[in-house]
Amino acid sequence: MFIKRTEYGHGITTPDTEELGPVDYLVVEFPPATSHFTGEMAAELDKLVTSGTIRILDLVILTKGADGELDVLEVDDLDNVGELVAAEAQLAGLLTEEDVIDLAAAMEPGTTAGVLVWENLWAGPFASAARRSGGQLIANGRIPIQAILASIEADEQGV
Repeated sequence: MFIKRTEYGHGITTPDTEELGPVDYLVVEFPPATSHFTGEMAAELDKLVTSGTIRILDLVILTKGADGELDVLEVDDLDNVGELVAAEAQLAGLLTEEDVIDLAAAMEPGTTAGVLVWENLWAGPFASAARRSGGQLIANGRIPIQAILASIEADEQGV
């Protein structure tokens, strides 16, 4: 997943792979009638981009109709994205058509999902140093916030 350029891409210059930081993705689904896009998420992403914490590699919005029909929107198609439009020219377009189809299959009818792929610029220098030292990434992952909250709650209850 996320390895080929497609019609969704915008043609940025390939980053120097020696300096490339870890790349992550997330998909956030919004149930029907609960997506209140005010621009707040775009503003937070813009802060991360502007501060040099991340570089957005791909960003699409998927809307799955009640009939299952899929609509794919890119940043320049969206309202309330503020300064993210400036970052649009830097998008690498890593999502393939197959990726989009796979993600849409996981969505419930009538929902909207945001798909974000980003490079962790803050970790690039460490990742580069590790590679130059002969290190290879053998595992990575994320701990869902729900699991952390459950662990804290269990600890507080003495479980």
